[in-house]
Amino acid sequence: MTVEYHRFFIDGQWVEPQDRARLDIINPATEEAFASISMGTAEDVDAAANAARKAFTGWSQSSVEERISVIENILAGMKKRSEELARAISDEMGAPRNLALRAQLGCGFGHFKTVLGILKNYSFEEARGTTRIVREAAGVCGFITPWNWPMNQVTCKLAPAIAAGCTMVLKPSEVAPVDAYILSEIIAESGLPNGVYNLVNGDGPTVGAAISAHPEIDLVSFTGSTRAGRLVARAAADGIKRVTQELGGKSANIILDDVDDFTAAVASGVMRCVNNSGQSCNAPTRMLVPKHRMAQAAAVAKKTAAAVRVGHPDDEGTMLGPVVSEIQFEKIQALIAVGIEEGAELLTGGTGRPDGLDKGYYVKPTVFANVNNDMTIAREEIFGPVLTILSYEDDDDAVRIANDTEYGLSGYVSGEPAHARAIANQLRTGMVHLNGADGDFNAPFGGYKKSGNGREWGIEGFEEYLETKSILGCE
Repeated sequence: MTVEYHRFFIDGQWVEPQDRARLDIINPATEEAFASISMGTAEDVDAAANAARKAFTGWSQSSVEERISVIENILAGMKKRSEELARAISDEMGAPRNLALRAQLGCGFGHFKTVLGILKNYSFEEARGTTRIVREAAGVCGFITPWNWPMNQVTCKLAPAIAAGCTMVLKPSEVAPVDAYILSEIIAESGLPNGVYNLVNGDGPTVGAAISAHPEIDLVSFTGSTRAGRLVARAAADGIKRVTQELGGKSANIILDDVDDFTAAVASGVMRCVNNSGQSCNAPTRMLVPKHRMAQAAAVAKKTAAAVRVGHPDDEGTMLGPVVSEIQFEKIQALIAVGIEEGAELLTGGTGRPDGLDKGYYVKPTVFANVNNDMTIAREEIFGPVLTILSYEDDDDAVRIANDTEYGLSGYVSGEPAHARAIANQLRTGMVHLNGADGDFNAPFGGYKKSGNGREWGIEGFEEYLETKSILGCE
């Protein structure tokens, strides 16, 4: 039995879509539909954008106290429905239940809580002599979000936009839209004025393109592939919109010879790469090790990956669920095959499903050693549980290889702290994790080069939703 999520949330009401087109939402663990959504049109986007524009005047002038109250109500609603949200995330994109609840949903709580702290302490005005510098809401925002960390990517846009006084139109991924629909139900009960938040489901070529080009939308924030990011930027260009993008990645994980525990660093790198079934734009997919330690790294990586338990998201002990869709499954299989054909050393994994899993989009945790940086698997974002291990001669060579990519989202360095910091300073990437450091909701998230522009998370992410006005001649 499928659950129907066929209405859109526009101007404070749950409304019927303009078109009757429907899309089944497939559970990647079973390959069967568990829900269906309506597919929006440009007319639905127009109604949502106009509602957001109408609401902007009032909400942009709302008090900090009003915004705090709404965010606190959203957090309370998320807590009340946390099990339901985690279930939706697991069903729609295949995350194991613990990962869906702890990390996927946890990110949603983290972003709202972080923004709440920023809002309570932020100075929207400052004096510079007789001039007042005022920071105010950027306008009507269009949000286009992906399926791999669905709650994370929705909330890291919604939370700061609400706090900044913006209004918005959201199009979540049509592959994983159910958690956003539930969040919309929570927002509908939060006390947010009509029209501030609007939800329109649909695909990128229709709804995403309409959001990007709509004349009433001032700012577009997109997370997804670099290919789709180009299309968003082109569609937004005529309106001279602000466009922020978090796109693809092919992050290097440099393990230095002076690392305290080489075995632990390699094992940790494997697990970071395959976490979330490898479906993370900032995953450390290129492990760089000293040339004389390649055999040692290969042995550790093989043992670690082979011990990863792949299974149904509901099964106790499952570490990796399926990848999100048949399309992704086939893409990953093809790239693994290319890696073998190009001569990389396959240590473990490979093509096909893991033993005992005949249904569902399950991928074997796969590790290649003795990869060179010209190979396809070292250059293309695979977006699956596939690790490539490359060797380097010295520090300069490691930095050269790490930076030899069109991406620049994240990086990882493990070694003696001062040495690791010196290497990190040379990486052309928006983030670097030293010695296993976790993410930080207060730290800006974003990349260089074709990994995007602008920043999310923390105060920098909050300020993406503000414009700066100078009022001169103040007494």
